[in-house]
Amino acid sequence: MLFPTTDFAIFLGIVFLGHWAVNRDRRRWVPFMLLASYVFYAWWDWRYVGLLIGVSALAQLGARAVDRRDGAARRRALVLALAATIAPLLYVKYYAFLAVNAANAAALLRIGWTPPLVEVVLPVGVSFYTFMAISYVVDVYRGVVRPCGTADAFLYLAFFPHLVAGPIVRPAELVPQLQTPRDPVRIDVVGAGWLILGGLFKKVVIASYLSAAIVDPVFGDPSRHSGLEVLVGVWSFAAVIYADFSGYTDIAIGVARLLGFRFPPNFDRPYTATSIRDFWRRWHMTLSRWLRDYLYVPLGGSRGSEPRTALNLLATMALGGLWHGAGWTFVVWGLVHGAFLVVERWKRRRRAIGVLAEVPDTGLVGWARRIVTFQLVCLGWVFFRADSLDTAVALLGRLARGWDTPTVLVHPGVVLALAVGLGAQFLPAAPGRVVRAALARLRPVPLGAAAALALFVITTLGPRGVAPFIYFRF
Repeated sequence: MLFPTTDFAIFLGIVFLGHWAVNRDRRRWVPFMLLASYVFYAWWDWRYVGLLIGVSALAQLGARAVDRRDGAARRRALVLALAATIAPLLYVKYYAFLAVNAANAAALLRIGWTPPLVEVVLPVGVSFYTFMAISYVVDVYRGVVRPCGTADAFLYLAFFPHLVAGPIVRPAELVPQLQTPRDPVRIDVVGAGWLILGGLFKKVVIASYLSAAIVDPVFGDPSRHSGLEVLVGVWSFAAVIYADFSGYTDIAIGVARLLGFRFPPNFDRPYTATSIRDFWRRWHMTLSRWLRDYLYVPLGGSRGSEPRTALNLLATMALGGLWHGAGWTFVVWGLVHGAFLVVERWKRRRRAIGVLAEVPDTGLVGWARRIVTFQLVCLGWVFFRADSLDTAVALLGRLARGWDTPTVLVHPGVVLALAVGLGAQFLPAAPGRVVRAALARLRPVPLGAAAALALFVITTLGPRGVAPFIYFRF
């Protein structure tokens, strides 16, 4: 079920009323929310609800097995639990990728073997709820949380606001909220509405318009477009991926607030970053922290030698890229960011021992760093968005050779949408807080009228029909 649809608006209205009607009675509230979440997921394809339930059951069994054991038996239980929990994701998302590459390697080595190819539809959100299931099992192993009741564990993974595209919420962040009745008097209606309407504007107006106007044509056939169109197309994809994904998570966080829940923030003005390290502190923050705590640190983190730390960074980012999609373009995207992080770490350490001179922290230097960081991020986005490495190379080639080709896609509408999509991140936060405070003082009727006006503007400016969110594919 897509957020920006009439179906979801009706669904949310029903769930909102039912949720607050049974909020104080956990014996009715938990089954009601579980049923609502499974209906939400089944709206896409009911057959994959079984996969969600299966992963939930494996995670709960694994967490209980880990909790009951000590020493080496505890570690073995963890390994088995993680293997069982992640196995469905490996099959549905990576089997075809591995089979094709194994067949290509066998042909290259002249080995007469071809693995069977199986057509598997990638279930929506499988990566997100699998990562949350891993968090649950590992956090029980680390003693961060205790295994919760089966119904709470299933609801933790299936809770519909975060189900299909995050944010990735840790057990300690959500399970206690599931176990405590919410206070209807403390619903942050204005804050929730601000997030939901802002997210809709990002997705419906900015992301959808720029995708159709320039991003899809440029990445579809780079050879037909000028160097300027390719450059603006790459910048536009940076705006699209941010508006699309942060728009989704804004809506998810806003919907959760309407139900009395608090999710962690997922974006913090990422294109204002002054380094790649700073970018990953601002972009998809729940995934960044997940990769750090459940992959980079277990690999050794920065506790070893410089070469080992560099290898840990590259491995973490390469696997993070592969998590986004079963393709070499995503691996290269991850390795590009990993290489940037390695270089930045090397420079920081050299400055710390006085080998490299410190750069003055002036306003001009800060803006120069932002511009350079944005261009490096955009270089990575080329591989992320391209359908193949050949397309990515061709697109980069047009940046070097295509400046004598006529430009037709770069027009005022595209420039304006791009400026809004990127420039809004540099606006001060204070005016927004003032507007929200003013809205909070309105009575229900004028507040509803303001929300209706915002929806009218969004639907008027947006195209007819809305494409699925980009991260639904991951």
